[in-house]
Amino acid sequence: MACILVVEDNADLAYGLQRNLEYEGHDVTVEGNGQRGLVRARHAPPDLIVLDLMLPGLDGFAFLQTLRTNKLTMPVLILTARGEEADKVRGLRLGADDYVTKPFGVMELLARVDALLRRSHGFDDRNRANTPHHLGDLTIDPRARSVTRRGSPLSLTPKEFDLLLALIERAGAVASRLELMRQVWGYSAAVVSRTVDTHIAELRRKIEDDPSNPRYVITVRKAGYRIDPGVLEGATNRAGSA
Repeated sequence: MACILVVEDNADLAYGLQRNLEYEGHDVTVEGNGQRGLVRARHAPPDLIVLDLMLPGLDGFAFLQTLRTNKLTMPVLILTARGEEADKVRGLRLGADDYVTKPFGVMELLARVDALLRRSHGFDDRNRANTPHHLGDLTIDPRARSVTRRGSPLSLTPKEFDLLLALIERAGAVASRLELMRQVWGYSAAVVSRTVDTHIAELRRKIEDDPSNPRYVITVRKAGYRIDPGVLEGATNRAGSA
């Protein structure tokens, strides 16, 4: 059982979310105002937050920014309007872990909640090597969960870091979107989503010199993504001979 905070001002939708999440065995609290929801999250941090972006009192973007500024790291699943791609990207940049688009299916939302909860409680981190990886001028440290470029830190979200590490561990092999969703988000079944593509775009924006012509994270048409093995191996060899 997890403690879940739902911050949603649509009373009918909030009630439906609460009922379905409680049916799954979770302890659910609902707030219909962004400011009150933030106060509750600060004073009684939940295991996960389901957050609408359009809220009275304090909108979801300000909620997210304040939450992360206060070093509260619980996973956040945002609810966005259909077709508002800019809202999804902005929410992810502010620290959201995943999103669903309204209107959404209950089973999809429950699958995403379950995956985020499992991932936040240590999903497969124990199986990851702790030695740093070198990718071009990037250093990725799994133990510190940090990425630096020539010694300067880069600010990656937890999901962006896990996605980069999942690709690096494959040493140039292609990872399908479904494989990445299973490893990084913990999905046990295929959920139709552009989550991986959106996170890849944000990851490239932060680590690539030219995100439109990526050097590190390569798209393999109709297959998925991979790390350029030449860049990875070259960086490793240079590090070993230094």
